[in-house]
Amino acid sequence: MSEVRFSKPLIYMLIGSAFILALSLGVRHGFGLYLVPMSDAFGWNHQVFSLAIALQNLLWGAVQPFTGALADKYGSKKVVATGGALYTIGLVMMAFSSTGLLINLSLGLIIGLALSATSFSVLLSAVGRAAPPEKRSMAMGIASAAGSFGQFIMLPTTLLLLKEFGWSSALLISAILIALIVPLALMLNAKIYQAPNSVSKPTTDQLSFKQVLILAKNHKPFIWLGLGFLVCGFQVVFIGIHLPGYLTDHGFSTTSGTIFLALVGLFNIIGTYTAGWLGDQYSKPKLLMGLYGLRGIAIIAFLLMPLSTWTIYGFAVVMGLLWLSTVPLTNGIVASMFGVKYLTMLSGIVFFVHQIGSFFGGWLGGLNHDLTGNYDFIWALSIALSIFGVLVHFFVNEERILDD
Repeated sequence: MSEVRFSKPLIYMLIGSAFILALSLGVRHGFGLYLVPMSDAFGWNHQVFSLAIALQNLLWGAVQPFTGALADKYGSKKVVATGGALYTIGLVMMAFSSTGLLINLSLGLIIGLALSATSFSVLLSAVGRAAPPEKRSMAMGIASAAGSFGQFIMLPTTLLLLKEFGWSSALLISAILIALIVPLALMLNAKIYQAPNSVSKPTTDQLSFKQVLILAKNHKPFIWLGLGFLVCGFQVVFIGIHLPGYLTDHGFSTTSGTIFLALVGLFNIIGTYTAGWLGDQYSKPKLLMGLYGLRGIAIIAFLLMPLSTWTIYGFAVVMGLLWLSTVPLTNGIVASMFGVKYLTMLSGIVFFVHQIGSFFGGWLGGLNHDLTGNYDFIWALSIALSIFGVLVHFFVNEERILDD
């Protein structure tokens, strides 16, 4: 069999998706750096800004299936361009948000909506539709790696902007960068890949949105897959938000937390690309079992070893390799199950479950710390969830129930 190569339209789409994800997720990765300067400027307690971030995550997940349905019906290009425009408006409004209501409207509502149109579910689904099945997981891994690079590069960039220009001007400069998403969306033109296979199962063309949703709801491996993704959301948001605070509690400077997050973003590039490549070679559910198991082992090792600069940065490297490696594999499984016509909507449903985990990972981490002064219970819960993540993927398979 001849080797399947990426078409030129797919390559253009990969480039466009890479830049869009790098911008969208990169700017978002730096939002936590605005908490202290904005709170100090307006005399807020930290709960004001944290609530806006929590609202953003929950809304992002809640509207993702609907944004996905729009992308499936009208095309990713229009949805992403609209999302880029909303993102720009949200950042400009955030730069002038002086009250809790305004920060919830800008950072929470508008940017939450924008992220649902400019992040993984829409972009990876667009790539997945255009890629041949043999290379689908790898193509998603390439796009995911680009988003990871954005997270790595934008963290020090945001710090520099805050230092040189202040938080309000930094947000306005970020808005200018995000506005580039609108023209970049024009690169999302690749058509659905057509394979010369005979059709023996119902095709997505024969089914309505409602029928596909009913089919997904009754497909137990799809439900288990979503529950596994909840684990991912809980762990990455808990560690991403609270690890710097955990280090501060143990006498380390804020610089240690910043370097930790930057290293996670850097090694996430390697992790997501490798996961995508492996997903084309091996069973994706088994790979996910391995990823969640390794996360649990890494957390246990980090907690048992003496806390030092080397163990902190070593943990960052390991977690970076495992951080969003779940994304191309999870979306790849959804494509394997249901085909690609409604991939954005169905991936959005799974992502909503991920964001429920994200909400509780961020919120419970802060609540536990307020009540006890430490994060011991949430660390233990994260380890238990790793075990759960391994177990649920025993019940996930890639059996195709729909053809494109």
